[in-house]
Amino acid sequence: MSVARTLGELRQSPFTEQRLGSRRVKDELRENLMARLREGSPIFPGIVGYDDTVVPQIVNAILSRHNFILLGLRGQAKSRILRALTALLDPQMPYLAGCEIHDNPYAPICRRCRELVAKEADASPIAWLTPDHRYVEKLATPDVTIADLIGDIDPIKAARGGHELSSEFTVHYGLLPRANRGIFAINELPDLAGKIQVGLFNIMQEGDVQIKGYPIRLPLDVALVFSANPEDYTARGKIITPLKDRIGSEIRTHYPATVEEGMAITAQEAWLDRKNERDGSPLHIPKYVQEVIERIAFAARDDKKIDKRSGVSQRLPISAIENVVSNAERRALTHREKLIVPRISDIYAALPAITGKLELEYEGEMKGADYVSRELIRTAVAKTFDTYLHGVNMNQVVQWFDLGGEIHLGDNAGAKEVLQGLSQIQGLMEKLGKLNVNAKDSAGMQVSAAEFVLEGLHAHKKIGRNEERVFTAGEKQPKKQERVYEPEEPGFGRKRGFN
Repeated sequence: MSVARTLGELRQSPFTEQRLGSRRVKDELRENLMARLREGSPIFPGIVGYDDTVVPQIVNAILSRHNFILLGLRGQAKSRILRALTALLDPQMPYLAGCEIHDNPYAPICRRCRELVAKEADASPIAWLTPDHRYVEKLATPDVTIADLIGDIDPIKAARGGHELSSEFTVHYGLLPRANRGIFAINELPDLAGKIQVGLFNIMQEGDVQIKGYPIRLPLDVALVFSANPEDYTARGKIITPLKDRIGSEIRTHYPATVEEGMAITAQEAWLDRKNERDGSPLHIPKYVQEVIERIAFAARDDKKIDKRSGVSQRLPISAIENVVSNAERRALTHREKLIVPRISDIYAALPAITGKLELEYEGEMKGADYVSRELIRTAVAKTFDTYLHGVNMNQVVQWFDLGGEIHLGDNAGAKEVLQGLSQIQGLMEKLGKLNVNAKDSAGMQVSAAEFVLEGLHAHKKIGRNEERVFTAGEKQPKKQERVYEPEEPGFGRKRGFN
């Protein structure tokens, strides 16, 4: 079927006046969501970890035809969810061609379109909107004005058209009217000045806006959605109470509940497709390396040296794994290796992608972001080591170092060179089977697995390692001498055995 280009053709299409006349955008979102629920289709493809928590609450808000706000710390996919709402809009939507606010052809609200339909009737031209064109997003900043959101009178339009300033033809529409018959999203709502938030009252309750005090009433059809960070309520600004009262649903987001969910998000969002680059090598990221990277974020969220009010964004493991892969890629290119395999040493090389993501408390600032980040990596390595090698006897490996053995594992050293040194450590290579690595695998995979074992032993303080990445015997803690008391006088004693 050909697409209607005039109002007359539109009347003969499935987009009849009965269908479009009184159907508002919140009804459209509701109907399309109901269809997905009946079919069992995913509501928000690509959103991981919210199936049993956030998504049901969003579904309830849409079914209730609510304006809603997503409340959560940074890096919790709030903006992504808001943008995904366009998937619940119709594939195409007709409007009167040339209209800045995308007027409904059957019920125009702006003066230009009313006069156009009165004059042209069924010959009035029709244009079409895609779902993406029906989504308008604004990042709230303190310098946003009412004119930006609602609109203003444009004296240039008045002069060129010979109109009075009070005429509707002189209006320059803001973002909100331009989102008519669509979704209008405001990110970081608390950063919007309080007096500007007041400008949203009418559109949320009465469904209309007025521009510059002139008697221009626009009964807009808009679904309003917001995002906010709880930290903003006390740090930079707040959502004024009357506006909060008009928001139908407040939905709280959260960080991944499990390491597996976090790894799935990181793998989905990170740029890891390096094999298609010219002269590039195929990439293999061991699962234990991915888990260590993800556990860094989990450890940071529990660390007392890091500000919990600010949170630790999911962007930390995403940026970190990209940097880890790049360091391994650089090493592979330098040594002309055919396979890119990241190691634990590459995670330490990715510190620039970690330190900037942490907001430190006083104790953390005293020690420094670099120190805190290294401790987080060490904690993550220890927990991952326990996941894969818990209960495995490593005494033979530890004894090799206790007898004077040491090895240098630089992150720039080639895999074949490092493998020769690792093979001399008694009992080490036999333990790699627990990581699904054996002698038939590439040198890069064997080196990565062996280094993970040594890093795990170091994290558990079984062996030592210095900043130059030389692994040695662990420091033996001196045994405390037993306290012995010899009586001198009743009720007193003399200590022996203390230096």
